[in-house]
Formats: sequence, C-alpha cells, structure tokens
Amino acid sequence: MGMSVQQNCFGYPLSIFFIVINEFCERFSYYGMRAILILYFQRFLGWNDNVGTAIYHTFVALCYMTPVLGALIADSWLGKFKTIVSLSIVYTIGQVVIAVSSINDLTDFNHDGIPDNISVHVALSMVGLALIALGTGGIKPCVSAFGGDQFEEGQEKQRNRFFSIFYLAINAGSLLSTIITPMLRVQVCGIHSKQSCYPLAFGVPAALMAVSLIVFVIGSGMYKNVQPQGNVMAEVASCVGFAIKNRIRHRSKRFPKREHWLDWATEKYDERLISQIKMVTRVMFLYIPLPMFWALFDQQGSRWTLQATTMSGKIGIMEIQPDQMQTVNAILIVILVPIMDAVVYPLIAKCGFNFTSLKRMVVGMLLASMAFVAAAIVQVEIEKTLPIFPKGNEFQIKVLNIGNDSMTISFPGTTVTVNQTSPVKDGLNQKPEKGQNGIRFVNALAESFNVTVDEQLYENVTSHNASEYHFFSSGEKSFTINSSEILQHCENEFKTSYLEFGSAYTYVITRKDNSCLTPTIFEDIAPNTVSMALQIPQYFLLTCGEVVFSVTGLEFSYSQAPSNMKSVLQAGWLLTVALATSIVLIVAGAGPFSEQWAEYVLFAALLLVVCIIFAIMARFYTYVNPAEIDAQFDTDEKKKYLEQSSPHPKLDPVLQTQM
Repeated sequence: MGMSVQQNCFGYPLSIFFIVINEFCERFSYYGMRAILILYFQRFLGWNDNVGTAIYHTFVALCYMTPVLGALIADSWLGKFKTIVSLSIVYTIGQVVIAVSSINDLTDFNHDGIPDNISVHVALSMVGLALIALGTGGIKPCVSAFGGDQFEEGQEKQRNRFFSIFYLAINAGSLLSTIITPMLRVQVCGIHSKQSCYPLAFGVPAALMAVSLIVFVIGSGMYKNVQPQGNVMAEVASCVGFAIKNRIRHRSKRFPKREHWLDWATEKYDERLISQIKMVTRVMFLYIPLPMFWALFDQQGSRWTLQATTMSGKIGIMEIQPDQMQTVNAILIVILVPIMDAVVYPLIAKCGFNFTSLKRMVVGMLLASMAFVAAAIVQVEIEKTLPIFPKGNEFQIKVLNIGNDSMTISFPGTTVTVNQTSPVKDGLNQKPEKGQNGIRFVNALAESFNVTVDEQLYENVTSHNASEYHFFSSGEKSFTINSSEILQHCENEFKTSYLEFGSAYTYVITRKDNSCLTPTIFEDIAPNTVSMALQIPQYFLLTCGEVVFSVTGLEFSYSQAPSNMKSVLQAGWLLTVALATSIVLIVAGAGPFSEQWAEYVLFAALLLVVCIIFAIMARFYTYVNPAEIDAQFDTDEKKKYLEQSSPHPKLDPVLQTQM
C-alpha cells in the first residue's frame, strides 16, 4: 500500500475535498453535455426522432457498461489513481472532440440549416461520444472507491458521511449543468448567426472536465493509494471455475459436504482468495433484486415527464415546462442529503434503532413504491380531465360551420345540429406532446394564403382547406396571413389567445362585411387543468427513497468489498442501473393494462414484492469487515512463517509474544 502524509480538515482527510470537487466538475461536464445532446442530433445533425433517440440511449447504456472495464483496469493493473487520470484524459479529449464537431462557418449550412459536410460532423460526434462513454464509465466506480480508500480504520462514520457528500456533489453538478447548458445553447455564437451555439454549450462542459482532471492531479501528493494486486479478476474467474468443476467431479456421496461451494477450490487456491471471493459473491447475490428500484427511478425522465405533458405548468407566478420537473429531484437531493445525514439518522440512532445499511435500502425501496402509488393517484385525477379519444377501429369527424346559419349533420343512428362557429370536437386524436399547444388554420376564402407564426413561415393553405397542426410552447403568439387579395387598408397581423399547456385550436379565416380578414377561434382540445405541483409529492417520496437507497448502496458496496476488489463491486452496483432499462421495456411492453395509472400500480406492486424478497435476503446477510479478515490472514501467515523459520517454534516464547 502506497501512502502519502495524511492531512486532516474537520476530521476528514484533506484529499477527499479534491475528490469531491473533481466529481462535481465531472458530473457538470457529463450532464451538461447530455442535456443538449438529443437537440444536437435533431437540429444540427438533422436526424429524425427515432434515430436520435436510439443513439442517445445507446450512449447512456454504454456509460453504465464501461464501469466494469474501468474497475478491472483499476483493481488488476493501473490502480485507481492512474486509472482515473488516464481515463479522465480520454474523457476530456472526447468532450473537446464533440465540441469541435459542432463548429461550422457561415457557408457550411444548406437551406434546411443542416451542415453540408454532415458526414464529418457525424464521425467526430460518434468518436467523441465513444471516448466520453469510456471515460465517464471507466472512472465512475474508481472515484467513489478511491474516496473511500482515503479513510483510516475507525473512521467509518466519516467515510459514511463522505459518500453522502459525494452523492450531493453528483447532484449539485447535474442540477447546475442542466440549467446552465441549455441557456448557453441559445446564445448567439457569431460562428453562424442562425444556428444555436452548440460549440459554446459543448465547450463549457469540456472545460469543466479539464478542470476536474487538473483539480484531481493537484491533490496527488495527499492521496492514500492502494496498489493493484495483479490480475485479480482472472484469479477470481479461475478459482470459481475450479470450484464448480471440482464439485461436479466429486458428486458422489462418499465425499463429505463442504460448508460453502467455493470451499471446493481449497485444493488449488489459498484461503485468503477464497474468503475474498465469498465476500464478493455474497454482495453480488444481494444485487440481484436491485435493478427493480432503478427501473422505477429512471421513469422520471420518461413516464413521469409524459405525465407532466398532460398537466398545467402554472404554479403560482411561475410557469414550468414538463421536462423541467426533473430538476425537482436534483433540488430535493441537495436539500435532503444534509438533512438525512445531520438530523434524521442521528435521531434514529438516539431512539436506539439499529438502522443498518441494508435496512436503509429496504426503506428506500418502500418509499419508491409509495411514490408510484402517488403517481397513480395523480394519473387518475388527470384522466378525469382528458377528452375522449377514438380507440381501436373508431375515428373522429370534426365539422366546422363557417356559414351564417345553423346546419344539421346526420350520422348513422344520430343527428347533430351544428350552430354557427360551433364545432363538433375534436380535431386531434391525442393531447399535444411535451405540453405544447396545437394550432391549425382553415381557409374559408376564395384564394390561397400563407401563414407566418412568430416570423416563421409554416405553409400555404389553399382555398377551403385546412393546414396541418403546428405546435407551440405556452404564451401569446403572433400570426400573419399573406395573400395577394388582402386589401391595403386591412390588418393582416393577429394575435392568438394566451396558449397554456396541452390545448389545440382551429383558426378559421373569413372576411368581415368590409372585406377585411377576421379569424374565428374554435377550441379543439381544452388546456390542461391539473397542476404539475401535484407531482411534487411523488418526486419527494422517490427522492427520499433515492437518498436512503443510493447513498447507502455506494457505502455498503465499498465497506463489504476486499481491498483488491472495491472498484469491481462499485462497478457491479452501477451495472444494476444499466439493467433497469430492460426491465422498464419488458414491463411496459408486456403490461396488460391500457390505463396509465394501472401501469404505475403494477410497477409499485412489483417493487414491493422485490422489496420483500430483498428484506428476506438481507435478514440472512452477515456483515463483515474485510480489513479485519485480511489482518487475520496476515497474522496467520506470519505465524506460519515464524513456525517454519524457528528451529524450536513451540519453545520460543519471545517469538510467540510478538504475535
């Protein structure tokens, strides 16, 4: 074990402050880049939604698979410090490459706003993302484990608090970056006046990653480094394989049973390695149910965001967009982590309750399950306000009466009277996505006209025809009708009514008695009425669950791992996050419920069942202190060495007392 002089600050090794700052900058870099990535794919590279979404999720999946590779390099070859530095350099290069991929000059765009030399930009983007995935995933298990290495025996309380501070840094970085980076994207670059400023939006995260690397290297003189112990994973795989083969070879009853299946490897491998593998396999076994928690947690960015699109974002004087609700999670973490650490856990301890790591994780699962019950209750309230859309082989007909008299429309089995300016609803078969508002124009004139909304030309609408729906965020919009038949003394610029969230309108353009144009508004779909504020309880429950579950899981994975396998167990913990995506896809795809609230209840029930299973598994888990076990083996090995080197080991009292 390589050691530097340990300097302390407030009872903590000074080195961990460099590690925490490093993590904050790295998370700012990662989440800042990721916040604008899908828009970069769609609006800069010109990819459609399906291609952009597929590449985006592939990239995120790679970021959670590469931790295994980083852990193997750290524990078996370079050690944590060198692995973090090496892969951070790769990471920084990747961020710089993707920033460079978004740079263009004024003549580099076609009429659609897409770069002419698109293949170069795509190639650079893919190289950059591959390097980032390797870098961020590779260092992820190493940084947290390296932070844990800085603490001495007897500093368990400080180490536990470090993991809370570490998790706080992660979320503080992600919160600030997801607010700041989109603001940078909409700045004017000067590189291309009509293009969003992607070089700046990607460049700042690249700069923060360079800062992260520099800060980490500055603290190098203070770090306690645990040296790698050779190709540990190859030894583990070989030992496990031998134990299984040896057990199968001796299936007959005349061979006595052994206490643990790994004990069948004792003929070839030393007891220390076998004991270390037992520790790892016991923890890995506990990991089996954990992806179910992350399967629910990850739905903040999918199902819960979609739920928010059917709600109103007006909360008091504020107006929140559906995708901004995810920041509630990061804000609550910044608030809750210190409260849990300084108030809740000490109070529980004073009450005499032994709130162990695994008990905390069980509570975290229960809270996440309750969060989805809350989401189901909110969904029921939302569905009361939704219009009835056609199902299966049904369809809708919309009739607009733009004449001066009422008219009667007959359908099989029913007759409907349509008054002047009174439509038969609805014009859309679903609520507008992302909480936007749909507007279309009906031309009741004898001539064609062009529609311009907020200075953007949308389409030409021919006589007695309707345009497609176009979608806009909340607010008042201006639209202009341009036609060769418009009289000079007439206004052709109009304003929409204030658009809220999730509404749809038809604007019928007719002529008044003085031959000037006039728009008549029909409401196709009413705006959302259920406030997004009702999502706050479910976010609060889920975030409480995350703080109790995730921070504890990081600490538990570290504390129960042998010194030479700590990064590997951290990587195994992160792998449970990657496996969660497949669970969401399977449950959502195979779920028999057509109602969204029922799917929420299904997820809540599944996690509750998994929680019970995990609680039973945790009940039989025995906590270990890997350092004590290693020390015991060191003592035993020293004793054996002394016995072998002494001519009369049993008569050597001086050597015996040195034990």
